[in-house]
Amino acid sequence: MKILVIGSGGREHAIAWKLAQSKNVEKIFAAPGNGGTAEEEKTENIPLHGIDPASRDGQDFLLRFARENAVDLTVVGPEAVLAAGINEKFQAAGLAIVGPGEKAARLESSKIYAKSFMEKYHIPTAKSRKFTSLPDAVDYTERHFYKTNKKSKNPVEVPSGAPPLVIKADGLAAGKGVVIAKDADEAKDTLRSFMKDGSLGEAGKSLIIEDYLEGFEASILAAVNIIPGKKGVIIPFLPARDHKSLNEGGKGPNTGGMGVIAPLPEFNSYIGKEFVNNVLNPTIKGMMTEKMEYRGFIFFGLMVCQERVYLLEYNVRLGDPETQALLPLMDSDFAELCMAIAGGNLSGYSIKWKDGAVCAPVAVAEGYPGTYRRGDPIAINPAGLERTGAKIFAAGAERGTGGYSGSGMRTNGGRVLTVSAYGSDADDAYRKAYDALRCVGFEGMFFRKDIGRPMSDIGQDDK
Repeated sequence: MKILVIGSGGREHAIAWKLAQSKNVEKIFAAPGNGGTAEEEKTENIPLHGIDPASRDGQDFLLRFARENAVDLTVVGPEAVLAAGINEKFQAAGLAIVGPGEKAARLESSKIYAKSFMEKYHIPTAKSRKFTSLPDAVDYTERHFYKTNKKSKNPVEVPSGAPPLVIKADGLAAGKGVVIAKDADEAKDTLRSFMKDGSLGEAGKSLIIEDYLEGFEASILAAVNIIPGKKGVIIPFLPARDHKSLNEGGKGPNTGGMGVIAPLPEFNSYIGKEFVNNVLNPTIKGMMTEKMEYRGFIFFGLMVCQERVYLLEYNVRLGDPETQALLPLMDSDFAELCMAIAGGNLSGYSIKWKDGAVCAPVAVAEGYPGTYRRGDPIAINPAGLERTGAKIFAAGAERGTGGYSGSGMRTNGGRVLTVSAYGSDADDAYRKAYDALRCVGFEGMFFRKDIGRPMSDIGQDDK
């Protein structure tokens, strides 16, 4: 079997690595791939020569490549490619592909649409309001964060002591479209940045402002079959936690993800049932009612508050960096699972998992999530890394032309790589992951030191 994997991040490296373990897979094409996929077993990088895979030209190129190279299955990583409608294009050509249809992809490409879907199908979520006007959004935040001191002879506005507000850009923003504003100044700065300055392009011109929920976060990835005329199926993976804040203890700016731990012991059987009954099943019902076509993966971003589960967001693909922790825990043939998804044969399918845990911290370039360094050689100590049993999944890393300190790679992005370590339990995985990080280095390398630590050791932003 020949498989095309579309994307260039750590998620796509993990996908290619896991697919290559299947005895049924002969060849994997990574388009465009990265410095890690270039060295992966059975895998060949396919340069896109600057063509955006989400553009019409990019999708035409990928479709033509799949036909000419007798590709049996295509697995799409990035959200922008899915939102652009590649699923319909490949299916119309009779080619098997893992990904949602364009209508279902709106669950990620529009936060406003996703929120209306949740409300329509009675899925617990934070209360919110949508805005397309900057003055209206600023007025709303001021009324939230300030109150009138009526005891004063000359009434003035004073801080209300209100909880934070969560500001979410409506469109795709590469993980940078969510800000937890703790006061009015931060909220107004964010609103002006999104809506006036266009820091996120068109993605931030409309947005939602939602109530802040306090609890612990969990990520549930899942395999999906929603096919008109058939009973819908969603099979959840093990629960994981992504740590979004840049610094230890949930401090600092939001990022695309600084590391993952899986599974989550605090996501107990009771919470699991709450998720299935109140989030997963209503999602299936809503998708079927809306006549969506969905043969792919989905990501449920959850907040658990006193054992009640709230849905924060949908992603219509595998999460990054969650994939880099969950695929090493999967004990099933991933290629077989992907074929079942694309073929509409998930009903009755069972995914097997290893015992133990995976800790997967992310190493980022100096300056991330702002302007960051590029082009620095990445040094890796293979013998030391082998002793830990950890796996490096490259993301913002490209293959150089010689002389790159034992790895052959140099930095080419903000999130440079993920170190994924399997252990008998969370503590064992934590020790191995951070031992492995000592075997990796590049100029300005930064990583959090608390990925996978007990709940009492991490900040509220990461709970």
